[in-house]
Amino acid sequence: MTIKRKVEVFSAGCPVCEDVIALVQRLACPSCGVEVHNMNDIEVVKRAKALGIRSVPAVAIDGQLASCCAGRGVDEQALRAAGLGQP
Repeated sequence: MTIKRKVEVFSAGCPVCEDVIALVQRLACPSCGVEVHNMNDIEVVKRAKALGIRSVPAVAIDGQLASCCAGRGVDEQALRAAGLGQP
């Protein structure tokens, strides 16, 4: 029996997200089960938080956030350094 690799794509439905969905589907092999999750669903948001997702699009493979998707998102220090909140 072949073990399926679980591939999860977290999307907000934007054009960039759609491009990533197409990329993942193009790269997926027959043993890859691709699931696209809509971030407008509260249960999907909970799953995304559990995986450490801070921005979309994001991809998790077998329950692990892909390295290309980690460590991103809005950062207060970076915003302040860019001048946010300063006259």
